Amino acid sequence: MIDKNRTRKTVNICIIIMVAGSWITMTLFGKGTLSQNGFGNMKYFTVLSNLLEAIASAVWLSEIRKNGKASEYAETLKYIAAASVGLTLTTVMVFLGPLYGYIAMLKGANLFFHLITPVVSIAEIIFLSDRTYTKWENNLTVIPPLVYGAAYLGNILINGIGEWPDRNDWYSFLIWGYPAGIMIFAVICLVTWLIGLLMRKLTMVRNR
Repeated sequence: MIDKNRTRKTVNICIIIMVAGSWITMTLFGKGTLSQNGFGNMKYFTVLSNLLEAIASAVWLSEIRKNGKASEYAETLKYIAAASVGLTLTTVMVFLGPLYGYIAMLKGANLFFHLITPVVSIAEIIFLSDRTYTKWENNLTVIPPLVYGAAYLGNILINGIGEWPDRNDWYSFLIWGYPAGIMIFAVICLVTWLIGLLMRKLTMVRNR
C-alpha cells in the first residue's frame, strides 16, 4: 500500500527542485518564445506562479507534523498555488500553444514551467491531499492573478505601454484598449477560480 504522506513529501521536494532548476536555467540561458535570461523573466506570470508553487511546497514541508499533517495555512497555500500553475497550464494548452506552437511552448525550462510542474501540482492536490477545501478557499485562488493584474496595469499607467522590445504590455493585453484588458484579467480570474473549483470537487469525491 502506498504511503501517501511519504509520497507527498517526495512530490513536494521534486516540485522545489524542478522549479528551482527551471528558473536558474531560464535566468542563465533563457531564450526563445516567452523565455528571457536574467531577472527580467520575473515579469511573467508563468515564472511567478511556479515560484509560488515552490514556496508553497517549502512551507508545506516545513510545517509537516509527526502525524504527517501540515497546518491549514500550508494546505490552503498549496491549493492556491496549484490553481495558479493550473492557469498557466490552461493558458498554454488552450491559447499560447495553438498561437506559437506547442514545441516552442514546451521547450527548455518551459517544459517544466508550462506542463510538468502544473500537472504534478494539480495531481498532488487531487490524489494526495486529505483536505476538503472550502468555498472560501476556492475564492482565495483568485488572489495571485488579481495581484498580478493590478501590478501589470499599474506599471503601464505609471510608465506607459512603451515600445518594443521594452514594452510594458508584454502580453499585449491592452492591444484593444484598457476596457478589453480589464475584461481579459476578469476572465483570467474566473478561469483560475474554475480550476480551483474543479480541484475542490474532485477532492471531495475522492475523500468520500
